[in-house]
Amino acid sequence: MTGFVATNAASSGVKIDKKQLKAIARRSDRPGIVYLVQWGLSLGATATLVWLALDTWWLWPAMFLHGVFLTVPSYSFSHETAHGTAFRTRWLNEVVFWLTSLLYMEEPLRRRYTHTNHHTYTWHTNKDSQMPFDTPMDFKGWLIEVSGLALLRFHASHLPKLACGRYSDVVRSVTPESELAKMTRNARIFLAVYGAIAGLIIADVTWPLWFLVLPRLLGGPVMMLFTLIQHVEMQEDSPSILESTRSFKTTWLGRFLYMNMNNHVEHHLYPQVPFYGLEALGEAVADQLPDPDPGVIRTNVEVLSVVIRRSLGMSTKAATIRQAPHMITEGGFERVAQRSVR
Repeated sequence: MTGFVATNAASSGVKIDKKQLKAIARRSDRPGIVYLVQWGLSLGATATLVWLALDTWWLWPAMFLHGVFLTVPSYSFSHETAHGTAFRTRWLNEVVFWLTSLLYMEEPLRRRYTHTNHHTYTWHTNKDSQMPFDTPMDFKGWLIEVSGLALLRFHASHLPKLACGRYSDVVRSVTPESELAKMTRNARIFLAVYGAIAGLIIADVTWPLWFLVLPRLLGGPVMMLFTLIQHVEMQEDSPSILESTRSFKTTWLGRFLYMNMNNHVEHHLYPQVPFYGLEALGEAVADQLPDPDPGVIRTNVEVLSVVIRRSLGMSTKAATIRQAPHMITEGGFERVAQRSVR
């Protein structure tokens, strides 16, 4: 792409004092360890609810709750450690990165390098390797995305390919050659772990079903609702993060589960800032940013309303969330981009 400039604060016209940014971006092990302990205690509590609910109809809501606390932070922590910002100590960051990627179900090095590409080419057609859905989105696309089926299908197809040393053009284009063999090794270990879990269930050892497999499936849609609104309805092929990316409000629980990634514009502007510095970063550059969209539930309801009306050929103007101008139509629509996660 001739004259392309990497998508970040500079390309978006956002500025912050260098000393202030350095202080906000300073890394420490303590916040990550505190979060890890809090997450572990939360999982212990929700797993206890699942155990108490065994053999009752309360099992399904208990597994759903456990699944939310399992899936959303596994995505969030895997994302943060992919950036290398969760901990100051590198080996600690890498261990947590590997384990949370195992829960999230994506080989960690593929996750890291495609995500680096996503930051360089944020929401750029045929460049961003992490565009998970077609744009503009219709109701069918929304349903497949939010169900988590598209992501699970992607993981199920790519892990065996990586394990066999078959690398897609996307993977080869973003990954250093020296990392490909490591990617294959990791994929084989992941498949062995998943195979062992399946073997236990087949052998009538049911605890992985109640505490891992079904909660992962039940909590997946909540994870997808958080991630969907990062870029949906936003502008493709823009150098400005302010146009391609959305921040949104949420509660203390949402901030905990999502590791403050609701400050998503801020994260894309300065990806070197750890999760525990994003709120301070948001305050520091607030006068240069658009207001965050309403709470995660309200934003998702608005997106759902838009995609339903788009599929019915009705007006797609949203009432409360930001949209790129071409997303607002009164009738039919034309595809701008196809998903790159395939």
